[in-house]
Amino acid sequence: MAITDWPAAERPREKLLQRGASALSDAELLAIFLRTGLPGLSAVDLARQLLADFGGLRPLLEASRSDFCRAKGLGDAKFVQLQAVLEMARRHLAETLQRSDALCSPQAVRDFLAAQLRHRRREVFCCLYLDSQHRVIAFEELFEGTLNAASVYPREVVQAALQQGAAAVILAHNHPSGISEPSQADLWITERLSQALELVDIKVLDHMIVGEGAALSFAEQGLL
Repeated sequence: MAITDWPAAERPREKLLQRGASALSDAELLAIFLRTGLPGLSAVDLARQLLADFGGLRPLLEASRSDFCRAKGLGDAKFVQLQAVLEMARRHLAETLQRSDALCSPQAVRDFLAAQLRHRRREVFCCLYLDSQHRVIAFEELFEGTLNAASVYPREVVQAALQQGAAAVILAHNHPSGISEPSQADLWITERLSQALELVDIKVLDHMIVGEGAALSFAEQGLL
């Protein structure tokens, strides 16, 4: 049965308008993005099939161009649309964070860092530079490494923070393994960076590790 033949309250677009996007399933949200299905498959049916083939919404959203475009019903046009949507979401989170006090908005920090780092397949070390009121000045990726490690150089972190005119920083990196527990190397480099930045009167407010679940905060764990 075509979606247009469904009861109005069950059609994804009408359902979204009446009840909000959070009321829709992953398949219904994806169906709105797809707009059309395939012969014999409604957009919702196609969405369910794609979610099953990719193993869920997140693997589909993070699929490489080649994997994405190989799937039936997808292609370069849809890939371009998806990348544009994801980038708009990242920029929205960045603007939301820039308008707030980072320490008073820990969830906004987590959401922003997850959007920036969770999909990365190599370890990336980053800094959020903050002014004296803990408002975000800039976000910068400083080092990229292998699947499980990125070399971090304190002198370069200090130089970058000084160039940004930062009064404080939030350090962050991802664990592509999905496990957000800090390693001994993570603890060691955090201590070294805190000491190096303290010498130029820049405070490390937190170090967050982005894994599969919620980002781990060194400050909340009493590790700073």
